[in-house]
Amino acid sequence: MTAAPTTRMLTLGETLAELRMSRAAFYRLRARGSAPRCLKLPNGQLRIRRADLDAWFKGCEVSAC
Repeated sequence: MTAAPTTRMLTLGETLAELRMSRAAFYRLRARGSAPRCLKLPNGQLRIRRADLDAWFKGCEVSAC
């Protein structure tokens, strides 16, 4: 039996540092449904899968004007 591949999980702090975004701005995006997909742990902390953050970035791409 092989082990399931592990997915890199980012803390909210790591995500905010990468986005160069404040916690308040992230929560505003989240309230509007525009933030990357998050997992809420039983202790209330948020985690973001690396793949979900990358997909969110890809969705933010715009073509040159």
